[in-house]
Amino acid sequence: MKKADIELFYTRLRAANPAPTTELNYATPFQLLVAVILSAQATDVGVNKATSRLFLVAPTPEKMLALGEEGLAEYIKTIGLFRTKAKNVIATCRILLEQHAGVVPADRTALEALPGVGRKTANVVLNTAFGEPTIAVDTHIFRLGNRTGLAPGKTVLDVEQKLLRVTQAEFKKDAHHWLILHGRYVCKARKPECSGCVVADLCSFKGKTL
Repeated sequence: MKKADIELFYTRLRAANPAPTTELNYATPFQLLVAVILSAQATDVGVNKATSRLFLVAPTPEKMLALGEEGLAEYIKTIGLFRTKAKNVIATCRILLEQHAGVVPADRTALEALPGVGRKTANVVLNTAFGEPTIAVDTHIFRLGNRTGLAPGKTVLDVEQKLLRVTQAEFKKDAHHWLILHGRYVCKARKPECSGCVVADLCSFKGKTL
C-alpha cells in the first residue's frame, strides 16, 4: 500500500472512530494488565464478565495476591485456561509487590518479565495504560495487515514491525485500537463486510464481497 493510501486509510478510520480504546473494562494499569493476561484465547466480553466481580474484591496487587490461586480461579473459571492464568496473575502480583512497589512498570523489559506477559500483552499495556505508540498484533491485526496490503508479513512480529514503519506518527498511538476494532467488526475472518468498509477501495484483498 502506498504512503498516501496508508495516510488516507488511517484518516478514514479516525473519522469513523475519533477516540478508540480497548473493550476491556479496567480502572487502573494493574486492572488492565490482569484483564489482558486473562484475555488470551478468550473474548473481551467473557473477561469483562469475570472481572466485573473480581475487581470489586481484588482491585489491587495486594488484594489479588491475598486471594491466592484457588481463590482467584473461582472468579475466572468461566475463562479458558483459567488455572494457568490464575497461577500467572498471582505470580505477577507477587513480583509487582516485591520488585515494583506494587506499581505496573511502564517498561517493556520489566513487563515481559512478568508471568503470562508476552510481547503482545506488553504492547497493549504500554499503549493503553501509558500512551506509548506501540502496536499489539493479535489475530485480527495480523489478518488485516496481510489481507489489506497495509503490512503483509509471515509472522506476528513481521506485521508489527512493518506497521510501525509504515504508520505515520500522528496515527501510531491509536493505530492498534483502530485496526483491532476494524478487524473484529468489519474485516472479519470468514465473511468480511466489505460493502460497509470505509477503506475498501484502498484494500488489496482479492476476495472482496462488494
